[in-house]
Amino acid sequence: MIPVCDVQNSKGDSGFMLSKVGVRGVRKPVCIKREIDGNDLNGMLFCSIDVFVDLPAVQKGSHLSRNLEAIREVIDESVSTPITGIENLAVTICKKLLIKHEYASVANVSIEAEYFKDTKTPNGRDTMESYKLSGKAKGIRGESVRKTLGVEVIGMTACPCAQQTVTEMLEYPQGWPVMSHNQRNVCTVIMEMDESCNVEANGLIDLIESSFSSPTFELLKRDDEGSVVINAHRNPKFVEDVVRGALVRIVDAYKGLPDDVGLIVRSESEESIHKHNAFAERSCTLGELRNE
Repeated sequence: MIPVCDVQNSKGDSGFMLSKVGVRGVRKPVCIKREIDGNDLNGMLFCSIDVFVDLPAVQKGSHLSRNLEAIREVIDESVSTPITGIENLAVTICKKLLIKHEYASVANVSIEAEYFKDTKTPNGRDTMESYKLSGKAKGIRGESVRKTLGVEVIGMTACPCAQQTVTEMLEYPQGWPVMSHNQRNVCTVIMEMDESCNVEANGLIDLIESSFSSPTFELLKRDDEGSVVINAHRNPKFVEDVVRGALVRIVDAYKGLPDDVGLIVRSESEESIHKHNAFAERSCTLGELRNE
């Protein structure tokens, strides 16, 4: 039996439009294929996907199954047309949603994934570290899609203030890597741009890790552990320094991006000698940074 009554298309009861209607937490494996410095990098990301469209006042309900169809079709197409990043995946799904939901004016897609990247410890041992990625897209019918790439990285900072105080109290010579209290720092960079712009997640990760006192690692043998601690105390940073260091590096690294690229850089330090955390953030455009 084929149903003949389309309840979703019937008239809404209240007369109010809704900004977002859709589904959340759709879990899908996504194959990412891209080229970095002449090398092909392929990997699988396990993604959590949220998709929404607006709903006009004259319509009772949204066709939720169309959201799952859009996601499945885009992922199936990725077998022949490689996906280069989850933010670009979000753009493609966003466009597909506006085709399938002919009554909608706005589509929003949000994707989160855990990402693993090969790297090396201070003394050259191979390791694989985890990071959080987010990709978003917002499409307005008749306009170009804007997308967002976000990267969250965990590192380490050593407090400059405590280090200076200890130096004075113990009368150490200036320039030694003197003891200080440390923090686990979580730094996030979010870049919002036109769909035609592209930013490599690995580049953002490297940029953020360069802004810490030191990167951190899952596995450290004794010599690497000592190197991380010494390096961090030779490079003490406030939470403000992490944000400002990332801003400087972003301006230098992305000279080819337009001024209207939106940017959020935030840093939160989980304090070791306090019961609170320290926090700093800057929200701006690349153009505003360049003018400063």
